[in-house]
Amino acid sequence: MARLKVENLNFSFGYETILDHIDFEVNEGEVVSIVGPSGGGKTTLLRLCAGLLDRQEGKIENSFESQSVAFQDPRLLPWKNVIDNIAFGLKAMGVSANERVKRATDIALRFDLEESDFDKFPKELSGGMSQRVSFARALVTKPKLLFLDEPFSALDIGLKRELQNHVVELIEKKEITIFFITHDIMEAIRLSDKILLLAPDPGRVVKTFEFDMPQSQRDDEYVYNQTANLLGDREIIETFELEFK
Repeated sequence: MARLKVENLNFSFGYETILDHIDFEVNEGEVVSIVGPSGGGKTTLLRLCAGLLDRQEGKIENSFESQSVAFQDPRLLPWKNVIDNIAFGLKAMGVSANERVKRATDIALRFDLEESDFDKFPKELSGGMSQRVSFARALVTKPKLLFLDEPFSALDIGLKRELQNHVVELIEKKEITIFFITHDIMEAIRLSDKILLLAPDPGRVVKTFEFDMPQSQRDDEYVYNQTANLLGDREIIETFELEFK
């Protein structure tokens, strides 16, 4: 079984320790999220796991055959249109031009992009459309492991739910393993099998929360109730500094 395993991971910028003795596993088929306040090292941890930053100390074992990353910033190539942006990763895999267009078109339609948008360039797209393109680009290669760096945080509630539903469909089909970071505890509860709480200064995992109910069965009432439970947890209160003084 494929897995992402992190052992005794430390990371520093200069003399500042960002991450301290991080240990966790993401096993094939799981959805694992990291929650914590801004500046706690969440994005640094994801980038280390995705190989976008060089590891300094500790061990990162990634045995997944393929992976992709979707960021909060869509990071589209400004000189390429919608279809070419979505198909960019397929070109790197050596997929033929005709097949690239077919796969990119199929997933674009699945993400509710209109055919009239296909020839548009990033500067002509709304923020929501850009995020749809970015998400489609991350998924069109059918990665075994998907890293998500707060890709829903800047979206309106309708589009956020729409993209979350796409993720739930993939989870239900057992087609993907996901490791993502978020500030949004409700989002983490809606999507995660496990939530790792990352406390800051330096970043360290202080608690793990697990959820057994299938994501497709987690309605709003379930999410609200679980959120209320987590917001009453002492570690959550201290990590997010929720107490009134």
